[in-house]
Amino acid sequence: MADGDGLGEAATAAASPPAPTPGLSPSLGWRERLRAGLAGTGPSLWFVAGLGLLYALRVPLRLCENLAAVTVFLNSLTPKFYVALTGTSSLISGLIFIFEWWYFHKHGTSFIEQVSVSHLRPLMGGTESSISEPGSPSSNRESETSRQNLSECKVWRNPLNLFRGAEYRRYTWVTGKEPLTYYDMNLSAQDHQTFFTCDTDFLRPSDTVMQKAWRERNPPARIKAAYQALELNNDCATAYVLLAEEEATTIVDAERLFKQALKAGETIYRRSQQCQHQSPQHEAQLRRDTNVLVYIKRRLAMCARKLGRIREAVKIMRDLMKEFPPLTMLNIHENLLESLLELQAYADVQAVLAKYDDISLPKSAAICYTAALLKTRTVSDKFSPETASRRGLSTAEINAVEAIHRAVEFNPHVPKYLLEMKSLILPPEHILKRGDSEAIAYAFFHLQHWKRIEGALNLLQCTWEGTFRMIPYPLEKGHLFYPYPSCTETADRELLPTFHHVSVYPKKELPFFIHFTAGLCSSTAMIALLTHQFPEIMGVFAKAALL
Repeated sequence: MADGDGLGEAATAAASPPAPTPGLSPSLGWRERLRAGLAGTGPSLWFVAGLGLLYALRVPLRLCENLAAVTVFLNSLTPKFYVALTGTSSLISGLIFIFEWWYFHKHGTSFIEQVSVSHLRPLMGGTESSISEPGSPSSNRESETSRQNLSECKVWRNPLNLFRGAEYRRYTWVTGKEPLTYYDMNLSAQDHQTFFTCDTDFLRPSDTVMQKAWRERNPPARIKAAYQALELNNDCATAYVLLAEEEATTIVDAERLFKQALKAGETIYRRSQQCQHQSPQHEAQLRRDTNVLVYIKRRLAMCARKLGRIREAVKIMRDLMKEFPPLTMLNIHENLLESLLELQAYADVQAVLAKYDDISLPKSAAICYTAALLKTRTVSDKFSPETASRRGLSTAEINAVEAIHRAVEFNPHVPKYLLEMKSLILPPEHILKRGDSEAIAYAFFHLQHWKRIEGALNLLQCTWEGTFRMIPYPLEKGHLFYPYPSCTETADRELLPTFHHVSVYPKKELPFFIHFTAGLCSSTAMIALLTHQFPEIMGVFAKAALL
């Protein structure tokens, strides 16, 4: 198809008349053509005019006498002056180099290049050539790329997010570090307002109090508001949810509060079902009560999983997926995959993947790497790099390697965490697909499953870097997926705490000015040292260079 299209395009180009050169139309007169020809030679003409003016004013300005005086002054300089000059230059360039290095590691770009592009380029007229017409193909490509980046850089709720009171806060008590960023917690507050509030909250005083509680930034204020809501209504399910998430200090306490929330939530849900057709407000209330009930059951399943009752957790998740199939955006199947892997029920894992690892559904690191793990499991115990290099790879080994390459192309950050080349931190409450945040969330829960299968990590270590030989560089297009988005680093820096070193892909090359300032600092320091050690020889070289 590609060749045929190319031949068709060539035939069309041959049949069509040659397009006239822009700006040099045959109908233009000699004056217009002269003006168009001189338009691009403006800087050269100004340079020649400047030289001519300087030559004409050489006598009034006494250029020859001033040049001779400068030569005499330079010949009278001592080696100490050159030591001071080169030493000062080395110090200044070294400070610039250190600042450039720090700025690049903090912001991912060169400060000098950024200032040059944003301030100097407009003064030199460089922006005119980069401006494209609204309907031109280049502007259409840019808008399409920006739309794709926006969709690729959508932040998702982490399906395996931890409990704030029982897990995140305990980490803060032990280490003194905050595992969640303000941006991440702000996204969670927006989620809570979307899931747990609706327009009819004013009809129930307890829901009105909880609506304010979800907007509170201070955790003690939210907990206090939850108790106020329970005083108004002892069956306020969302108040129990907030206390289970933020006040409970253990998983057992959280599960107890979630069971109270479930009892209240089921009662409210049944009432909403009976009144759903009365008005649009009642339909909105039913949607809110459905979200609350699903959230409670899911967190109960996660409590059972953390407390070792894995079969109970699997049952709750399967029932949820059957009872509420439209809520696939909650990614409950990823919770189910992790629990089934803990049970080592690999046939059931394969059945879940067969349903959700579909070309029409959005992918995730959990789906891609679990599929790779299942194919790796069949060959990893007998795999040996030496044997494979001698006899070649079998069909099953090729399938396993291809699955690993597919997973690594989707998220290239995961292998370093699975191979423990990079330290893990607590996963955030929100993740960016294909980003470092998703890699942390996946490896945090699934590393134990890779370790359990003999040889799986060995096969991953031997083959994962081969993925990058199949991906074109620069990343203009992907191999099996869309090109890797360029916005992941910025979003991950907002989602992950500052004490974590964010993984960046592709690895950024050092900017030109870092190399330049490093070379300038080194060369001037070397000249200063040589001038200090061998003043006579360096003085001769300096005078020879000036002459």
